[in-house]
Amino acid sequence: MILSCLFITESPGKGRGMFTNERIVADTIIEIAPVIVMAATERILLDQTLLHNYIFEWGTDKTQCCMALGMVPIYNHSYNSNCEYFMDYSTETMMIKTVRNIEKGDEVFINYNGDFDDSALLWFDVS
Repeated sequence: MILSCLFITESPGKGRGMFTNERIVADTIIEIAPVIVMAATERILLDQTLLHNYIFEWGTDKTQCCMALGMVPIYNHSYNSNCEYFMDYSTETMMIKTVRNIEKGDEVFINYNGDFDDSALLWFDVS
């Protein structure tokens, strides 16, 4: 499930990104996507590939990882994101939900840290 108002286009300085062609109000579920769950041993292999940039930690103990399907890999990161993601371990899905209003033409961001306002530096911002 993904809202029909979302579309992919170039994001300045970030490659492709997800945008909206209409206003989306806060607390709206914009996507529910299935994931492929992988073991910790598989993550070691994934970390040696480009897919390293697209996997998420998975499980309550974070020993597994997952590759989100749908459009989740297209959402760019912001430390002050307008969406948050939630993982449902029982259904092996990820849900993207707005945390504030998003205006027509705006890019849709998630915080790769998990919480929409978590400012802990990510690996690509650490010098």
